[in-house]
Amino acid sequence: MKKFLFTTLPSNDLGLLTRSLPVARELRDRGHQIAFCSPAKAPTKLIADAGFDNLLPQWPLYYIMSGDTSLPSLCRLLRSKHLRRDLKILVSTLRHMKQSSTAEIWNIDHFMYVLGMWNENAVRAAVRAMMNLISSYEPDVVVDFWNPFACIGARASHKPLITVIQADMHPQSRGFIWWKQPPPDRPTPVPAINKILAEYQIQPISKTGELFIGDMTLVVGMPETDPLPNTADVTYIGPILWQRLDEKLPDWVVGLSTERPVVWLYPGNPRYVSVSSSPFDSIVILHACIEALKDMPVQVVLSTGHHPLPRSALPLPSNFWHAPFVPGLAMAKRSDLLIHHGGYGSCQTGLYTGTPAVVIPTFSERESNARRIAAIGAADFLLPTADASGRDKRVQAAELHAKIKNVLSDSSFTENARLISEKFRSYGGASYAASLIEDFV
Repeated sequence: MKKFLFTTLPSNDLGLLTRSLPVARELRDRGHQIAFCSPAKAPTKLIADAGFDNLLPQWPLYYIMSGDTSLPSLCRLLRSKHLRRDLKILVSTLRHMKQSSTAEIWNIDHFMYVLGMWNENAVRAAVRAMMNLISSYEPDVVVDFWNPFACIGARASHKPLITVIQADMHPQSRGFIWWKQPPPDRPTPVPAINKILAEYQIQPISKTGELFIGDMTLVVGMPETDPLPNTADVTYIGPILWQRLDEKLPDWVVGLSTERPVVWLYPGNPRYVSVSSSPFDSIVILHACIEALKDMPVQVVLSTGHHPLPRSALPLPSNFWHAPFVPGLAMAKRSDLLIHHGGYGSCQTGLYTGTPAVVIPTFSERESNARRIAAIGAADFLLPTADASGRDKRVQAAELHAKIKNVLSDSSFTENARLISEKFRSYGGASYAASLIEDFV
């Protein structure tokens, strides 16, 4: 038996969990011990429902993201000897994130800069927290899904590191905005990161994406949907998607009429920060879809991934049904059309089940995903318009209505999605990934 620590970017999304939980379940079923580190509210619920432990590093960011205000949690936070310093670092980083946020994020370098890795002290504190967690849990291997601090912490702790990434994150990829020529003055956190790497005698990097190249690197998807040059030393593992083995659709979904199309609307997290807006927010999708779909002869199942439904969306139209969470694979298979925010997991779900989509991507990584599945004829997409900050976004309901109508009526979208589904299923997915990991250790 081996001990594995599964780490993810500490964001309040389900996308990274839906690709890490299936691999963790495979390894657990083979007798290994698994723990997660993914502290935000929605991931925490999904991890608990799957029966895994979720560890919390002692750093203020993780406590704030967890939303755990219980007395034991607050006591653990207050016992931190670096509390005051780390809180100052956190406030500074969050302020800068708000100022530098934009929907146009060119590559993983730019993304990590926006998330605060320009701040040498923030990187140092987050890496230290991850190293303390690794020291406490003592895993044999760290399996990472897009957490740069965990990647540095694993190397500094001399632990084997296996990474599972999207192709756009690889340092040899063309980045998130591969259809444009990049500007010469893109901000980068590399200088700050290299200072931390030097403190642990780790080789410097020239691109942030190099952090996500592990002792073994697995890439989700396949070359047709997630291209990389032949020189990239990676293994494609196909789609990895989560659904509990005993999970079923609610009876009211099963009972929906077969006479009218079923549309599954998954906007993602409506608001990442409750006190302000950000380019990543999906509330604009929710409002536009309500307007576009309310008078269409369709049945709309709206789920929000355990995120609360904003009051501004209420009351919902009579052809809408809302659930905080529905099992994704089962729901996509039952649906005639998916409408979502362009998250990688949402795109993969539709391709796996052969269900066409209309995608409304809210920032560049999601736009990259949308463009790739549109290029193979399995989806159409509509870009929100935004001001210079990327926060004040708009989606034209009439244009969205027309795209939805077109995808529902043009059978080529479904045919193309089903062709890709057949190719996807030829890959091993979570079972193949687990075998590769076992062979590695």
